[in-house]
Amino acid sequence: MEIPHLPHLRPSLALRIVGACENKGDKDMSGDKKPSWVVDKERARRAEARETVWLFGLHAVRDALLNPNRERLRLVVTKNALDKLADAVAGSGMEPEIADPRHFPVPLDPSSVHQGAALEARPLDWGPVSDVCAGVPGRVPRVVLLDRVTDPHNVGAILRSAEVFGACAVIGMRHHAAPETGALAKSASGALERQPYLRVKNLADTMEELRAMGYLVLGLDGEATLTVGEAVEGKRDRPVALVMGAEGPGLREKTRETCDALVRIPFADEFGSLNVSNAAAVALYASLNG
Repeated sequence: MEIPHLPHLRPSLALRIVGACENKGDKDMSGDKKPSWVVDKERARRAEARETVWLFGLHAVRDALLNPNRERLRLVVTKNALDKLADAVAGSGMEPEIADPRHFPVPLDPSSVHQGAALEARPLDWGPVSDVCAGVPGRVPRVVLLDRVTDPHNVGAILRSAEVFGACAVIGMRHHAAPETGALAKSASGALERQPYLRVKNLADTMEELRAMGYLVLGLDGEATLTVGEAVEGKRDRPVALVMGAEGPGLREKTRETCDALVRIPFADEFGSLNVSNAAAVALYASLNG
């Protein structure tokens, strides 16, 4: 926390004044102290409003520049990258910062392959589950839910598959899922700007909400007896939500109990194992085509 300059006050008194200023929002209009859960919720909302993400790589940056719903803050590019992104930059109306490729002035992981392009932006706000998962005319709704899937590369690949198969959304957990990051965006190959990625507080509650909307909620489990195709036989015109667990632990007990049925992907031989992103793609296809 940066302490403002208060030249005529002792440091301890200055700290108390700053603390009082920071906490003045912890009281309601009557002056009574708000419950701690209300204070925590308001602070989380303010922190979320300040949150930004650095997207990097030519593909991810181009798609973000072309997305009218993306709030863009700062664009840093090398001369070579600017030449390749000229049309997208011109259309965005942003003034790019030209950077030396040897000293790229962006807070990225050293292993990030940024290709000379990085964009600071606000995370996308897709709206509530009830609106996003209502579907569109002429397309049977499909949704992918992620139970503690935290690897950004897997989530990015799942977003890409969800977009290819016409899913309404990919839904993860607010505190136990990969956040919207540059690595996720790069793995999604542009799908992050097109495929809604929602993060919810309680996955089981969201599954119940989808069920109330008419969704058939299916949890992927390698030990299940039903296959995805068998579970949707005669029900392909129904909305389907596919719940994927983290690699290794799989679905948590509460998640399993909240599913309408547990299903598996049939394998030809004993080596029946796919990573979660591949499994999501196969399950989406099977739910649509058997």
